[in-house]
Amino acid sequence: MKIKCKKLDLQEAIITAQRAITGKSSMPILNGLKLTASDNKIILIGSDIDLSIETKINADVEEEGTIVIDSRLFGEIIRKLPDDNISISTIENNSVEILCQKSKFTLIYMNAEDFPEIPNIKENMIFSIPQKILKNMIKSVIFATAQDETRPILTGVLFEIKNKKLNLIALDGYRLALRSENLNTDNIINAVIPGKTLNEVSKILEDNDKNVNITFTPNHILFNLSNTKVISRLLEGEFIKYNSIIPEEFNMKVTAKKDELLNCIERASLMAKDSNTNLIKLELEENRMVITSNSQLGMVREELNIILQGDTLKIAFNSKYLIDVLKIMDEEEIILEFSSSVSPCIIKNKIEDNCTYLVLPVRLLNS
Repeated sequence: MKIKCKKLDLQEAIITAQRAITGKSSMPILNGLKLTASDNKIILIGSDIDLSIETKINADVEEEGTIVIDSRLFGEIIRKLPDDNISISTIENNSVEILCQKSKFTLIYMNAEDFPEIPNIKENMIFSIPQKILKNMIKSVIFATAQDETRPILTGVLFEIKNKKLNLIALDGYRLALRSENLNTDNIINAVIPGKTLNEVSKILEDNDKNVNITFTPNHILFNLSNTKVISRLLEGEFIKYNSIIPEEFNMKVTAKKDELLNCIERASLMAKDSNTNLIKLELEENRMVITSNSQLGMVREELNIILQGDTLKIAFNSKYLIDVLKIMDEEEIILEFSSSVSPCIIKNKIEDNCTYLVLPVRLLNS
């Protein structure tokens, strides 16, 4: 292998491909990046078997070849080199020489034949969606995925396409996040994508209207962003029937200014951090909401104006769950729907009906 390329192009490609490498694998080859040079391009692949990321850049390829090189060290070297052209060539003793201006590194490389084959997916493209819309949808639900592995299916996000609509749903047993977007497709799809995959995809997606093409197979999903492909296995098992969890009726409806509510809850949560449940109490009255929290360290009382339709109510929540939701909502005014002090709270936008959040209350001893 003998190639020459721009430092910044290579650095960016390494960062992208590295997103698939966990560094926790017992197989040393999976701590490496696979580099293939041919047709005046370098293809870089990072993989942990469950997730593979392939990205390519332009290069002058004098001699074709494929090697696997330690990802962390290679990335650090390229990052610290001057911003100029880099020459990479294989030499004797399974080594690769990296040259840039007056810098010269020699690294041992691994045998590319030991690198696992990434799944070969026929791209009979199923649907496309603008990158910034998908990026926003992922951000809107990813926080609600379960972090512990006791129920693996809940560590993923349900990708549901039906009735010309894409729904992303995440839930962890305490809260549920649903985000929808209209989609011009007649396909019907139901698949659960690992949260880790979507986290990395959202970092690669750009904030523009360029499309990302998405292909499903029974076991995998492929995101194609022209120069970068992300291939991930799907989670096995049946996702919870989320529609049966979301209440259709409510007794109390609150309209509130989102930022005011968020600021009040964040201040109240400062006192709640003393306990494991981050407990805050909400008291709904005719035109105000009173938020209180107390601990061994002291107490706090916040008040904000609201519009309340229905009865008064006292209810308690883990403040973290409310803050997570309010931080990613982008309308000025939001709607909160309640049924009782032990029933879930539903949070929605006031204007655009494209998201639904459910948060379970904390049961108080006297409720």
